[in-house]
Amino acid sequence: MTYTSSLPPGRVSRPSPWVVLPRPVPGARLRLFCFPFAGGGASIYTPWVQHLPPGVELVAVQLPGRENRLAEEPYAHLPPLVDRLVAELAPFMDRPFAFYGHSNGGLVAFELARALRRLGRRGPEHLFIGGRPAPQLVLDEPPLHTMPHDEFLDALRRYNGTPEEVLQNPEIMELIAPMLRADFSLGETYAYAPEPPLAIPVSAYAGALDAEVPTEQVEAWREQTNGPFVFRVFPGDHFFITSDRAQVLAQLAAELGRVLARLGPVYA
Repeated sequence: MTYTSSLPPGRVSRPSPWVVLPRPVPGARLRLFCFPFAGGGASIYTPWVQHLPPGVELVAVQLPGRENRLAEEPYAHLPPLVDRLVAELAPFMDRPFAFYGHSNGGLVAFELARALRRLGRRGPEHLFIGGRPAPQLVLDEPPLHTMPHDEFLDALRRYNGTPEEVLQNPEIMELIAPMLRADFSLGETYAYAPEPPLAIPVSAYAGALDAEVPTEQVEAWREQTNGPFVFRVFPGDHFFITSDRAQVLAQLAAELGRVLARLGPVYA
């Protein structure tokens, strides 16, 4: 299902396959764009609407190759995806917004923020990153997207984000494996290009039990901002947004409340 933008009359209001608005907020003062982790879709974020401050509209970004876009070709490289997102999300950037990206989604959100800056466009008021190593770090790890089938399944088990019944179902895995490999390729083929730090607040969230992304790799996002930096560690593993959802959303809501306070009573 796709939804229509809640933009005011006279603005773009066409349905977009790239966007899911679980609960439109007419006159929203702030939009929160949420970018999924590898293998994830917009549905992971739709329950968040119940926990956001009044005046915040959640925009769950739906990438090709999953859920209602399963038949579409997924992106395997970040630059063309970012270019497409710049165009596709533009109608929803008519007012202040923030980005939350988990794991792969954090990298997408970061590079999208930098692309908007290069274009002289309005950028996010705040960047939230979850469970993703800072982009400037050099990670010497074998690429998952090229692994043989059995090794690929074992790697997915270590991340603890794919149910075992899915991993053991050959028909389902045949259907979703191309999307999963493309998503991992997106992060594993990424080449960081140094640019000045962002001039916005950045918050980096980590999982204390994350065996794949150590907390110090997440804390290294500090180098990517000249603004305020918040680092928070939650009890869970790589998918702490599921296991520790109440804590994560309480933290996120508090920080979004501070963004709203900066913006004032109306959107600009």
